[in-house]
Amino acid sequence: MVPPPMNMPVKPPVAVVDAPLYESAKKNFPQSVHGRFRSIKWVLMAVFLGIYYLLPFVRWDRGPNSPSQAVLVDLPNTRFYFFFIELWPQEVYYFTGLLVIAAMTLFLMNAVAGRIWCGYACPQTVWTDLFYAVERWIEGDRRERMKKDKAELTARRVGELVLKHGIWLTIAWWTGGAWVLYFADAPTLVKELATFQAPMIAYACIGVLTFTTYTLAGHMREQVCIYMCPWPRIQAALTDEWALNVTYRYDRGEPRTSIKKAADLRALGEKAGDCVDCLQCVAVCPTGVDIRHGSQLGCIQCGLCIDACDTVMAKIGRPSGLIAYDNDVNIARRLAGEAPVYRFIRARTLIYTGIIALVAGVMLYTLSTRTLIDINVLHDRNPLFVTLSDGSIRNAYTIRFLNKRSDLRTIELSASGVPIPVLHVIGEEPASRTIVAVGPDQTREVRVLVTVPPAASIQASNAITFTARDVDSGDRATARDHFFGP
Repeated sequence: MVPPPMNMPVKPPVAVVDAPLYESAKKNFPQSVHGRFRSIKWVLMAVFLGIYYLLPFVRWDRGPNSPSQAVLVDLPNTRFYFFFIELWPQEVYYFTGLLVIAAMTLFLMNAVAGRIWCGYACPQTVWTDLFYAVERWIEGDRRERMKKDKAELTARRVGELVLKHGIWLTIAWWTGGAWVLYFADAPTLVKELATFQAPMIAYACIGVLTFTTYTLAGHMREQVCIYMCPWPRIQAALTDEWALNVTYRYDRGEPRTSIKKAADLRALGEKAGDCVDCLQCVAVCPTGVDIRHGSQLGCIQCGLCIDACDTVMAKIGRPSGLIAYDNDVNIARRLAGEAPVYRFIRARTLIYTGIIALVAGVMLYTLSTRTLIDINVLHDRNPLFVTLSDGSIRNAYTIRFLNKRSDLRTIELSASGVPIPVLHVIGEEPASRTIVAVGPDQTREVRVLVTVPPAASIQASNAITFTARDVDSGDRATARDHFFGP
């Protein structure tokens, strides 16, 4: 190694400091803000919370022997009711379709406007906003809360903390209580809960959800979005350069300087940005992000920094939109003197929209054409067929009838696909009777023998179709199987 020249100063050795890998999280005190996006968030919060808390009490008349709650998950009877729709466990594919639609909608929202779900509709965001509103109402805005957080406890301060946490716990308790109301008749369960006659599982669920709501919305808050939620990581892999995100338009904001200095620079013909470094965008951010540093994991795209910046721009007489929903493509175009371009219709948005439309269309079609009667057929495996003394061929089946209505049904069974089939329902009198009664909202399983006369031409395997027809309404359902011969 060649030593340095004698006249070159040698740097002293750098002291090795045992620094922590991660910086300790700082407590966040978001400031209240007024504006277009804050108003949208208030409206959506009221709508979402209103639906969640009040929907269990909405009634829907389904006739006798059926629950009258509009939305109900009836676990004892394995049913799901949603207004005029009733789903059975055999129709779980509808839930699969809903999950596909939900995923594609989330992807579409991301392709159009980034993490708009996180900023406006995510339950963590909605309940955290509600808890922040309670906190500001009791303790004051950002500066007052920061001052009180550092000050010593007084009787007044203790009273504020008790009131705040008491309201938080009440909201969390009712959040858990509203959840269990979706699994039983809401008015009845409320009465049972109040008189301590409800099932223990109801109290346990309310306790768990009370604890999680109070902890996540009242204490963890932005930490859930930054560290616990997987969607920011997934979203980063799904986005593209045309997705609109809350963006600091550095082409207009830089270089940052004070109002007075900006005026002096402009008077000299030098460039001065519109950003006055007031930090209001940081002060109002619920996750403490400085949007001027670019797109970040902690930004939930709620738009509150846009409201804060627009308010400052209006006060100092500069155009709004220094922070706005935009993308880096348009910033580069403006720097090059070109007009901004917005492409909402592109390959990925068309694909997501097409998948949503396709799945929704299939679900709507199956819902509109489905009947409230069903039939399932299972062929006996051993033996596959029996040859009778007169040469007739007999196959045995187990047939299950499903009655999805709330009244008794009389179902006529028939078969087609093989020559002159003769059906015998075991247990019915007379034996040749093919009429089966199925109770309301029940299934019934019967054994059926199908015999084909010796004169018929039977192959080793023949397709056979069983038809169940409601004698009164005419509703019918079919199931296919095989009729085996020698």
